[in-house]
Amino acid sequence: MEAVLEDDDLIADVALISKLDALLDSISTVRVSGEIEVSNEGERVKGAKSSLAVRLGFRAPEVDLSAEDSDETRKMTTETRRGTESISLNFSDIARSLRSLFDSLKSRRVWLLLDEWSSAPGEIQPYLGEFLVRCLLPLQGLTVKIAAIEQQTNFRTALPSSQLIGLELGADIAANVSLDEFMVFEENKERSREFFKSLFFNHLTLGGAPNSPVASISSPQGIVRQGFTDTRAFDELVRAAEGVPRDALNIAAKAAVRAATEKISVHDVRAAGRGWFQSDKEAALRSSEEASRLLNWIIDKVIRERRARGFLVNQRDANNALLLALFDARVLHVVRRGYSAQDEPGERYDVYVIDYGAYVDLMQTRYAPQGVLPIGPEDEEPEYVEVPTQDLRAIRRAVLDIESFIATLPGTRAGS
Repeated sequence: MEAVLEDDDLIADVALISKLDALLDSISTVRVSGEIEVSNEGERVKGAKSSLAVRLGFRAPEVDLSAEDSDETRKMTTETRRGTESISLNFSDIARSLRSLFDSLKSRRVWLLLDEWSSAPGEIQPYLGEFLVRCLLPLQGLTVKIAAIEQQTNFRTALPSSQLIGLELGADIAANVSLDEFMVFEENKERSREFFKSLFFNHLTLGGAPNSPVASISSPQGIVRQGFTDTRAFDELVRAAEGVPRDALNIAAKAAVRAATEKISVHDVRAAGRGWFQSDKEAALRSSEEASRLLNWIIDKVIRERRARGFLVNQRDANNALLLALFDARVLHVVRRGYSAQDEPGERYDVYVIDYGAYVDLMQTRYAPQGVLPIGPEDEEPEYVEVPTQDLRAIRRAVLDIESFIATLPGTRAGS
């Protein structure tokens, strides 16, 4: 709509405006759900009339005969609906209106960007996907981009009739961009550095006043030179963000407040990371005692016992409710999916890392993590690797058995 209003040619196109009206009608049909009461009232009136008249005159007698017969019926129907009004979407009508509308756009391309897909309730997402499949994806001149969190996304489902509805990955749409490849430090250090440099540069300079303290920063590279003591401090901030831009901005803000008039140091980042974890993420888990217990158990098993920051979870356990709760709270982060190893044929694992704020206070102790994953035979000293780019031979010591924790919960059976 905004594109139409800003385009002089389109706004003057009467046919296009009428098709926009037709689209509005197709997406605003109201249906009343509830009781319907129908009452009929009728009336019938029947009458007859006849007459005979004889007149005598000088010329000739005259006879007038007349007859009238009438039958009138009146019927009135009253319909009363009691219920709830709701918008009813007919996909066929909407698709027809959209096709007609796009035919009038004169070869212009429209981009539809759907962010926060995962914020829609999971049971609604397949229906939204079906709407895209039927109404939008077939349109020529339309590009659809969806930003979603994989663990919270339900593109497709089966109805009770066994009919599948929704988006089919690979057929209807392609999952071709993983933002973790750009933002997670362990995934690609140089790429994540450049991403967060640009993020901070745009955040600080766009729309700023000419006399602002950051007005002298002319490029993303200037963020590191003017804001941090060295590249190591900036790398620490990128690592602390764990690929989440919101966390990066908040940790940077806390670190800047702590540094005051000085440049941000590694120590400032670590203190800010711990503070942000306590005030935002840890607080979000207080309502779930079991999720908090799982986080503490993971910290003990992974960091204190194995001196690692990451672990492997079998994909069979990926939908565990407590594990998903920690992921939703951003205290666990997935950095690689579908990892396999030669000593576990046929098994697939996801690589998780623990949030920076959960272990930063251990970094100056004997429990300081030595790497993301510990690998090697269990009877030997472990080797530590970052996010693996190829399958490794011995991974069993890096696997975390979530079921063993679930079994310790009172009244809970493993696998539930």
